[in-house]
Amino acid sequence: MYLVTGGGGFIGSNIVAALAARGEEVAVCDRFGTESKWRNLAKHAVAEVIEPEGLHAWLERAPRLKGLVHMGAISATTETDADLTLRTNLTLSLALWEWCASQDVPFVYASSAATYGAGEAGFDDEATPEALARLRPLNLYGWSKHLFDRRVVDLVARGRPRPPQWVGLKFFNVYGPNEYHKGGMISVVKRKADEIAAGGPALLFRSGRPDIADGEQKRDFVWVGDCVSVVLWLLDTPSVSGLYNLGTGRARSYLELAHAVFAAMRREPEIAFIDMPEALKGQYQYFTEARMERLRAAGYTEQFTPLEQGVEIYVRRYLSQDDPYA
Repeated sequence: MYLVTGGGGFIGSNIVAALAARGEEVAVCDRFGTESKWRNLAKHAVAEVIEPEGLHAWLERAPRLKGLVHMGAISATTETDADLTLRTNLTLSLALWEWCASQDVPFVYASSAATYGAGEAGFDDEATPEALARLRPLNLYGWSKHLFDRRVVDLVARGRPRPPQWVGLKFFNVYGPNEYHKGGMISVVKRKADEIAAGGPALLFRSGRPDIADGEQKRDFVWVGDCVSVVLWLLDTPSVSGLYNLGTGRARSYLELAHAVFAAMRREPEIAFIDMPEALKGQYQYFTEARMERLRAAGYTEQFTPLEQGVEIYVRRYLSQDDPYA
């Protein structure tokens, strides 16, 4: 059996779906609340659903796990409750690391490109204490993920007990089905599709930098199916451990993304620029681009989905359907 924390969330539910499709037993730890987040798992067989408060008790009686995929987190970049964020993104993660080390269970966890901050130190996923010390996250979420990365790398460098396989994945800007519960953290692809479907223009932030034109802010947008493929490959390749970027390796502008959404929706482009909210100023990444050499060197050979193709799949296969869930 596999355990996926955050298995009812965006990336987690897509991982659960892929594991279930392979005939694996999968237990999910997550909160579902009173909204429609449960629909993320409605099409897939799940062995057990565990409330986060009961996770430690469940682990004490759990069957032998083939792997623990830790996607659960406080993932809002606008979150301001530092104590809650640290309990979830650091303390819980360390407890699961220690449990996997003691039980000899592979451990794959979600880090984030937010750990790179504004990118002054680049986007190299070098997993050494010295390299990580150079990074300066811009928000609480990124800092909490960075703290755990640094602790993991420090424990490994000190020769402390570790899981038989450990992998941290620095997810860049992931988009795709089952993100509909994320509110303000929903992908730009979904947000632009909603604006266009409502009959309005696609709204993009004006640039606050004189060297970057409006709409030319760039991110590494990655299709969720590619992220799932990497996770499955890692679970099938226990010899690979480390901290790895998970993007496409190619930054694309928000203007290019908006045009891709218009094309997928068979609409003529109409774009308007708006001021960036004050809450985002000072913690906005103007450029992200994953360096993918280390994952490739580890043996991953699959190609990543180009932005236009991924947007087309998302819009046509999911967002335009009555049932948009994977």
